[in-house]
Amino acid sequence: MDVDDGELLRLVGESDTPDQPTNQTRLQRMNPAVTAVMRLRHRRNRAASRYDAPMSSEAVGRYMPPVVTLDDLTAMMAADENHRYEISPEGVVSIMPPPGYNHAIIATRLMVWLAQGGVPAEHIAQAVGLRIPGRDGGIGGRIPDLVVWSKAQADGVWLPVADVLLVVEIVSPGSEGVDTVTKRSEYAAAAIPQYWVVDQDSAQTVSMYRLDGDQYVTQATMPLAWVLNTGIDEYGLG
Repeated sequence: MDVDDGELLRLVGESDTPDQPTNQTRLQRMNPAVTAVMRLRHRRNRAASRYDAPMSSEAVGRYMPPVVTLDDLTAMMAADENHRYEISPEGVVSIMPPPGYNHAIIATRLMVWLAQGGVPAEHIAQAVGLRIPGRDGGIGGRIPDLVVWSKAQADGVWLPVADVLLVVEIVSPGSEGVDTVTKRSEYAAAAIPQYWVVDQDSAQTVSMYRLDGDQYVTQATMPLAWVLNTGIDEYGLG
């Protein structure tokens, strides 16, 4: 069913009344996440003049469909601008706050180092969604802190991993287990050649993993300052 945004808003606005069974039926046939987002937007627009506040992750979660797709995840993120949403290939949804200042500075320093080493600007990006194929056929969606490709990519929300050379995750409070175990396994299953994890300890320790078969092996561990004093050719990124 093709319904434009204006019609969705009209249907959502009227669906709360008991005398609109036709609209209720039409809403039920729509993608649940789209319906949820339009409800959230409608309620946010009604309340904007009083509160002017974004939707919370809790509010989005109340309308989350039982089985979440990448399209659903995109709709959820559109409704909640203050969080990052990811999903594992097994369908587990993660909701994370935006990165802090130190986190962002680490990502920026790595980007500058890569660019100064000769990696074209269109081959590097922060916080871009990747489609992550799982070992059992599922498709997840991760948003790494930094991605390096072998060539420029077509625009999109969830990009394929075929041309990815390196994925970098910067550990935030509470994300250590996901970054060091869960994502390490997922990125290896997706055949991403290199995976780096950067801790926010005093040395900003970088753990570098290189794909060996279908698993990562440790290539090196060193402070970020040491990495920035080496050349990108040492890591096959030139």
